[in-house]
Amino acid sequence: MADTIIVRVQSPDGMKKIASNKRDTATAFLKKVAKEFGLNSEFSVYLNRNKTEELLSQNKMLSLLKIKHGDMLYLVPSGSPSTSGEVMDTATPHTSSSLPSVSTASSSSSSSMIPRSFSAPQVQEDEIDQYLSKQDGKIYRNKDPQLCHHGSLGKCVHCVPLEPFDEDYLNHLDPPVKHMSFHAYLRKLTGGADKGKFAALENLSCKIKSGCEGHPPWPEGICTKCQPSALTLNRQKYRHVDNIMFENHTIADRFLDFWRKTGSQRMGYLYGRFTEKKDIPLGIRAEVAAIYEPPQNASQNSLELVDDPKAAAVDEIAAKLGLTKVGWIFSDLLSEDTRIGTVRYTRNNDSHYLSAEECITAGYFQNLHSNPCRLSRDGHFGSKFVTVVATGGPDNQVHFEGYQVSNQCMALVRDECLLPCKDAPELGYAKESSSEQYVPDVFFKDKDKFGNDVTFLARPLPVEYLIIDITTTFPKDPQYTFSSTQRFPIENRDIMGETQNFHSLATYLSQSTSTSFLDIVSDFHLLLFLVTNEVMPLRDSIGLLLDAVRTSDEDLAQTWKKSEQWATIEQLCSTVGGQPSSSQGYGAMGGPSAPASSSAMWSCLHCTFMNQPGTEHCEMCSLPHS
Repeated sequence: MADTIIVRVQSPDGMKKIASNKRDTATAFLKKVAKEFGLNSEFSVYLNRNKTEELLSQNKMLSLLKIKHGDMLYLVPSGSPSTSGEVMDTATPHTSSSLPSVSTASSSSSSSMIPRSFSAPQVQEDEIDQYLSKQDGKIYRNKDPQLCHHGSLGKCVHCVPLEPFDEDYLNHLDPPVKHMSFHAYLRKLTGGADKGKFAALENLSCKIKSGCEGHPPWPEGICTKCQPSALTLNRQKYRHVDNIMFENHTIADRFLDFWRKTGSQRMGYLYGRFTEKKDIPLGIRAEVAAIYEPPQNASQNSLELVDDPKAAAVDEIAAKLGLTKVGWIFSDLLSEDTRIGTVRYTRNNDSHYLSAEECITAGYFQNLHSNPCRLSRDGHFGSKFVTVVATGGPDNQVHFEGYQVSNQCMALVRDECLLPCKDAPELGYAKESSSEQYVPDVFFKDKDKFGNDVTFLARPLPVEYLIIDITTTFPKDPQYTFSSTQRFPIENRDIMGETQNFHSLATYLSQSTSTSFLDIVSDFHLLLFLVTNEVMPLRDSIGLLLDAVRTSDEDLAQTWKKSEQWATIEQLCSTVGGQPSSSQGYGAMGGPSAPASSSAMWSCLHCTFMNQPGTEHCEMCSLPHS
């Protein structure tokens, strides 16, 4: 009995106790480990957590290897050293001043953030999340000459590095930061003595849990096991995106042109990328490179989205350009004085910043674009999808205000528990339970007239509890993902006389003064037209050009220019444009020439080849049929 020992073996799938004998050889012990864990492939067992001193298969007894009763060993399967939720590496993440190439979601440095209480799902996180999870994140301070009385190598409370979630530091920034970054929040959860052992990100649910067999289904029965908990709304202390930045003013100005020319409001999707916001600890910035305007019905006071048959193609093109959908934008503008171009200041403390209906729409979009997260059992938590409102500011000029809604709001919207109030845009309303749907009670806390904290039922609900504001900026030095200085018509603007067809493409190309082909075609809306037009769609053959725009490679663009597809596009443009070909600059399109005065007599190749009888004008080029 004295020779019997119990050795604990920690693996990515949990810990097991291996009953052995101190006279057993290492080879015999490893066979017991393989049998206990059901391993058929190779594996390694280490004496230390940091994967040093591997226990090799040999004839030495455990006692000679100094393995005693109660010792903990660490098992790592070959080929997947860190794909589980168990912390096997305690090394401090390294710091880097620039964004390096990002490893996959199964890298060991990322897994150090995983709580030990559950097995993490296999989730491919966004590149920016993978990058920030490897950063130190601490706020380093210089030695204070007034307060620090120690040597150059010492540290005291006045100069010791601060954690990225330090509220005093965030509040003293200029301007103050009201919400810590999401990754700073993760560091707060996974910090402390237990290193986040019991920390987990839970997605809220307002629905009855399925599979409860102890009673009839709702509305005949419900129990504490399947009943969702009541929800008390709290102002969220963190945000998934800390800043929104438009690359240049041209992007915003072209979006506002629709309102300026029609008086109707407008909505668009923001395409760009998520990058590091360096002046906020572990912060994330949404950089906007282009705005896509989907089909919609608009008036001065309303917006209605309609089905977009090109939505999938737009996302595909954006992905090939290195962009993703980072948010949405809409206008809410009323002209005050047309002579000086001022607008009314309507969204303020006395009215609302986002209406309940807009919060519900934002929650819907955020649920569609949830944030991949390995710290959540569901594989996702929250969202980086942002909302931008173009509205009047206190100076009666157009301002761009950025927002997100809280994760609590996302849950209420996802489970269809939140309604807008018809006559009060600043108020929402938590639905009441019915025979079709059980809705948990929703509360919020506020102060009464005596200054006491009082809990109220969220019927109605001030939407300020659901909103997180985000600073929206423009850079001092404009950036340009798309370098074209010409303006190709924006999609779905037929109502204001801007159409995308080969006639407008011919006009665009003939007016281009640049000698660089890459600069000419580097326009987001032009690329969308080339891919989605019905006459000569290039969806399967434009990959090389998209790579050229993404990498700013003129040689690659010139290679694609020599393709048969572009030759056909030039022929179409030359035909519908009715302009003589030129040998200088870009004006040489290589197609047959025709007198400018006879352009009305020309018909495009779409008319010639597709043959649309019974119509006076071509739907593609708007020219009369020959």
